[in-house]
Amino acid sequence: MPTPQQVLDFIQSSDIPAGKREIAKAFGLKGQEKIKLKALLKDMAEEGLIDGKKSAFHRMGGVPKVTTLKIVALEDGDLIAEPDNWDPEAPGKPPRLTIREPRPRPGIKRPPALKRGDRILARTEETEAGWIAHPMKKLPSRTEGLMGVVEIDKTGKAWLAPVDKRVRQSAPIADVGEAEAGQLVIAERLGRSDRAGVKVVEVIGDPLAPKSFSMIAIAKHGIPHIFPEEVLEEAPRAAKLKLSEKTREDLRHLPIVAIDPADARDHDDAIWAEPDGQGGFNALVAIADVSFYVRPGSALDREARKRGNSVYFPDRVVPMLPEVLSADVCSLKEGEDRAAMACHLHINGDGKVSSFRFTRASVRIAHNIAYEDAQKAVDSGTPPEYLANLWDAWKALSAARHARDPLELELPERRVVLDQQGRIAEIAIRERLDAHRVVEDFMIAANVAAAKALEAKTAPVVYRVHEPPSREKLIALRDYLATMGKKLALGQVVTPGLFNRMLKDVTDETEKALVMEAVLRSQTQAYYGPANAGHFGLSLGSYAHFTSPIRRYSDLLVHRALVDAYKLEQPAPPGSLPPTSGLSDRDRASLQQVSDAISQTERRAMEAERDTIDRYVAAWLSARVGEVFDTRITGVQGFGFFATIVGLGGDGLVPISTLGGEYFRHDEAAQALVGTDSGTAYASGDRLKLKLAEANPLTGALKFVLPDSDTGVIDPRGMRPDGRRGGAPRKAGKFTVGKRGRPGNIRHQGRKK
Repeated sequence: MPTPQQVLDFIQSSDIPAGKREIAKAFGLKGQEKIKLKALLKDMAEEGLIDGKKSAFHRMGGVPKVTTLKIVALEDGDLIAEPDNWDPEAPGKPPRLTIREPRPRPGIKRPPALKRGDRILARTEETEAGWIAHPMKKLPSRTEGLMGVVEIDKTGKAWLAPVDKRVRQSAPIADVGEAEAGQLVIAERLGRSDRAGVKVVEVIGDPLAPKSFSMIAIAKHGIPHIFPEEVLEEAPRAAKLKLSEKTREDLRHLPIVAIDPADARDHDDAIWAEPDGQGGFNALVAIADVSFYVRPGSALDREARKRGNSVYFPDRVVPMLPEVLSADVCSLKEGEDRAAMACHLHINGDGKVSSFRFTRASVRIAHNIAYEDAQKAVDSGTPPEYLANLWDAWKALSAARHARDPLELELPERRVVLDQQGRIAEIAIRERLDAHRVVEDFMIAANVAAAKALEAKTAPVVYRVHEPPSREKLIALRDYLATMGKKLALGQVVTPGLFNRMLKDVTDETEKALVMEAVLRSQTQAYYGPANAGHFGLSLGSYAHFTSPIRRYSDLLVHRALVDAYKLEQPAPPGSLPPTSGLSDRDRASLQQVSDAISQTERRAMEAERDTIDRYVAAWLSARVGEVFDTRITGVQGFGFFATIVGLGGDGLVPISTLGGEYFRHDEAAQALVGTDSGTAYASGDRLKLKLAEANPLTGALKFVLPDSDTGVIDPRGMRPDGRRGGAPRKAGKFTVGKRGRPGNIRHQGRKK
C-alpha cells in the first residue's frame, strides 16, 4: 500500500485527473487492496490532505487538474483567475492562477481573446512559481451579479443596484438603453475594468412583481430556460411516435391512479395494487416512458442532458423537456392512452418486495387525484376500492420501512400560493399527509427494484448515493450534543436508527427541532454516480432514481439501461429520430461525467428554488417591517446569529452590532453567542421575539433586531427612515480579527455608553 505522501505526490504529478481508479492502477492495487485504498483516501480527506471526488482528487487548498475558472484581474500583463466554484467556507483565500494562453500556430485559428470576467475550462498545474492555468475553452458568461435595478443618482448618473445579496457594490451603467429608473434589468460588462461600466441588454420590468423573483433566480444561476429552435422542431415529431400494441403489455384495464400535488404541472408516476389472496399484494408502479420519445443523440436528448432536471418555481416551471412532451404526451393524464415503463411488484405479508419485473406497457390512467382529495376519501371511511387497496398495500410497505429504520427527519416545507394575478395569496408550511407517504413508499420500492434489476444483469446503473456522515462531522455533532448533556458514542456503527432513537428520546419540541437540525447538518449531500455506495438516509444497499424521467435526466438513463438489459427496445420509424431508445455508446462512456453534471444541475435547481422562495417570503413580509415575531435561532456565527419566523420560515440575520455594547464570545461548540458581562446567551434553537428591521424582496434578505433595539428599519426599496441607503448594518464599533480570521476570534467593541 502506498503511504499518504506517495498518494499525494502522485495526485500532484499526474497529467490527468487522479481518481481512485487511477491511483489503484498506478500502485498496482487489486482486490482487498482497493478497499484499503478507499479507507486511506477517506482518512486523507478527513485529515485535510486532499479534496475532491472519488473520480478526481486534488491537494486540499489546491485546484483540480481540470476545472472551471473565472478571470478576476490583470496583473503585470498576465491574466489572473480563481476557481469559479470556490467554497466561501473553505479555509484561506482561493488560489490565484496565472493564465498561459497558447502561442499562435500557423494554420490554427487563434481562440478569442480572454478578458476579466470571462469563465473558462482549464487544465491546471502547480509549479514552483505558483499555479498555472492552460485554457481549454471559453465558457458562456454568467449573468450573476449583472442583474439588478436601475437607479439614478442626484447627478443623473445611472447605477445597477445588484439583486444578489452576495454582491456588495452597484455598477455604473454606461448604456442604459430603454430602461427606466426602478426597473429590473439584465446587463453585460463592457470592458475589463469595473469603471468601464455595464450595458443594459434586457428590461424585465417591475422588480417587485412576483413574476420577477423566478426570473432573477434563472438569470443568477444561469439556468437554461429557452429551448433552441432545433429542439422545438424535433419535439412535435417525437410526440407523434406511434405506440406498438404488439410489443407493449396492455394494462389499460387496470384502475391505475396518479396522486400528485393539486398544482402539478406534469404526472410522471401512477400506482395500483390489489390483494393476492395470500396476505400479500400485487402492485404496479407505472412511469412515463420518456425514453421512447427522447432518443440518445437527438436534439431533445442533448438539451435534456444540458438542463439535467426541471426547475420548479411558484409561478412557473423551467422544464427539462418541451411542453408538448413534459405536460402532454409523456404526462400520465386521466382517460388518455400513454406509453409507460411498468414495474410489477409482489409485496409479501411482511411488506417486503419478494419479486419484480419490468415491461414496456400501454396504460390509461383511471384518475388524477390531488393528495388532499385522496386523503379525504380515505379518511371518510368509505374510500373507493382502488384507494383502499393502495392504502392496505402501503401499510405493509410501511411496516417493512419501519423495520429497515431509515432516517426520520420531518422537515417543514414552505409553500407559496399565488392568486390569479400572480400575487402572493398565502405562504404556509406544507401539510404532511399519509397520502404523501403512500406515494413515496411505492416510489422507493420501484427505485430499489430498478437498481437491483440492473445489477442482476450487470448493466450500468446511475445510482442515487447518500454516503454515511464523515467522521469529522460526527465529531462536530458529538461535541455539540455534549453541550446539551447528550452523548453520541463514535465507537459504534453509525446507522440512521441511532439518530432516530436520539430524536425519540427528546420530548421537548424546541429541543427536538434543535437536535434534528444538528443531525441534518451532519449528513452528507446525496449525488448521482455509477459506483454504488448505498443510501444511508433510506437505509438501503442499492438505490436508483427511476420514477421521474420527465423531470430528471438520471431517471431517463436508468430507463435506457433497463431497455437494454431486458431487451425492451422499440425502434423509431426510419429517418424520424435516432432508432435506439436504450443506452448509447456515449452514455456508457461518460456515465461518471454525466452523473457529476446532473448532480451539479440538481444543486443549482435547489439553490434557485430556495432563493426564489426567500424572495417571496421577503415580499410577503415587506409590509410588516417593524412588527415583532416569534422566532427561533437557526444558526450562530461570530458576526451574529440567524433566526427564522416560527410557522413561516425565512431566515434573517441579527448582526452582533445590534446586541448592545458588551463583548459577545462565539462558543463554536455550543453554537452560541455569550455576553461576557451579563452572561446573556443566544444559542441555536432558542425561541425569542425579534423585530423585523429589513425585508428586501430583491435579494430575499431579512434582518432582525431585538424588540427594544433603536436600529432604524428599512423599507422594501432599501431606504432607511432617515433617507440613507440600506443593506449593510450601521457601524456600531470596530471589528478586530484574531489569528487566521476564524469566526470565533471576531471581537465586537461597542461604543462607550
